[in-house]
Amino acid sequence: MKLVILDRDGVINIDSEHYIKSPAEWKPLPGSLEAIARLTKEGYHVTVATNQSGVGRGLFDVDALNAIHNKMTDAAKAEGGRIDAVFYCPHTAKAGCECRKPQPGMFRRIASRFNSGLGDVFAIGDSLRDLQAAEAAGAHPVLVLTGYGEKTKKEGKLPEGTLIFADLAAAVDFILRS
Repeated sequence: MKLVILDRDGVINIDSEHYIKSPAEWKPLPGSLEAIARLTKEGYHVTVATNQSGVGRGLFDVDALNAIHNKMTDAAKAEGGRIDAVFYCPHTAKAGCECRKPQPGMFRRIASRFNSGLGDVFAIGDSLRDLQAAEAAGAHPVLVLTGYGEKTKKEGKLPEGTLIFADLAAAVDFILRS
């Protein structure tokens, strides 16, 4: 099965240190929706795995989060893409849950949902925790330099074999050539 796991904030859409709390605040990064459409056209199942501790902090509720995700999936669809599933962790870091990246819980749920191993799956993120979750789940970690990606690259400590690309479009170019 052709499967890709994407982080949301900083990969698909503009990130904010104040959190994306409403659909009005959700704005796609240039080229990200087109990249998702290219994956879809090539038969990939596109999934999103995103930490959303703003729910656990009380900054927004699950209804607002669902509205944000509906806007994102509708925007991808309008470009000819499809996001097959969105997985999120609503917990704060203090919760110590298995689903919050860098833990691999969301990735394992994705593997289970799609009845697929993750050995051939590219997991694209902009933070070290995205890459660590990918590595822990057995997926291929991919860093994009959008969002917090430049900072993540400068800080180093990337999992061995991490691929690095300017943005989601460049990562998709590589994936489609692989």
